[in-house]
Amino acid sequence: MDIERGTAFLSRIADTRHDLPYSPSLLQRLFVQTKDGSLASLGQIAETISPDQGLTARLLAVANSAFYGLQSQVTSVQRAATVLGIKEIRTIVLALGVHGLTKGHQLPEDFDLVAYWTHQLAVAQTARLMAKGLAAVDADNIFTSGLLHDLGKMLIAMHAPKDWVAIGYLRAQKNLPHFKAEDEWWGVEHGVVGALVLRSWNLPAELHEPVNWHHAPLAAPEFRTEAKLLCLADLVVNEAMQTAPVNPKAVEALCASLELDTKKVRAMALQAVGDEGLAHFISEVLRAA
Repeated sequence: MDIERGTAFLSRIADTRHDLPYSPSLLQRLFVQTKDGSLASLGQIAETISPDQGLTARLLAVANSAFYGLQSQVTSVQRAATVLGIKEIRTIVLALGVHGLTKGHQLPEDFDLVAYWTHQLAVAQTARLMAKGLAAVDADNIFTSGLLHDLGKMLIAMHAPKDWVAIGYLRAQKNLPHFKAEDEWWGVEHGVVGALVLRSWNLPAELHEPVNWHHAPLAAPEFRTEAKLLCLADLVVNEAMQTAPVNPKAVEALCASLELDTKKVRAMALQAVGDEGLAHFISEVLRAA
């Protein structure tokens, strides 16, 4: 384990605000306007986004994708916010921002952006479906956290491609889960990496803390239920997509602690993975960046 290497990497990527494809102040303002209890109007939210014509065009392309299944096209940010909701608009802006980080970076050959976004979106959808049965959890916020939960993987692949490859070799050699291979390689796992960067974007704790702890939810000092939901969604989506080995007992234990029915949770994951709109959302995000 090379802890110094891991620490140096964290220092290097601690602030990526200026790598976003739009002004960092736009994102900060948008989160203030869309937080719970905000009195900002749809018009004010539109005024935050609309001056950035490139972002507006990309946002509308995603909003009009088959993922949302709108009966008629939306042609303005305010109309999109009215139809989809302000937190959904925020999520689209975030997705475009995250993908925009990859611009100018050569990702390792084994990092598949389509597979990455498919997993992110399926986990987000599954977490939101589960959260609807839990009164204490904001379903829209957990969707956003789900969409961001593996951001750290992408950042490692972008900014430390040799380490990404080495972690992959270690994972295969020892048959380890990805996050355990990361920890063994340099003492840092991708949840910590992603949360560090999200904090630098001034995102609220209810979004970045579940990301931080999604592989160790029982250790989460706050937002533990949200961290459990992300962990569970990650596991059952991996099961449904057959992308990584999953311990069924871990799924059952998390379902029990959240008082969720295991069969229903697995059905939610299958529903999310089978959503035909996923490919359309991903296609628009990749094309828009």
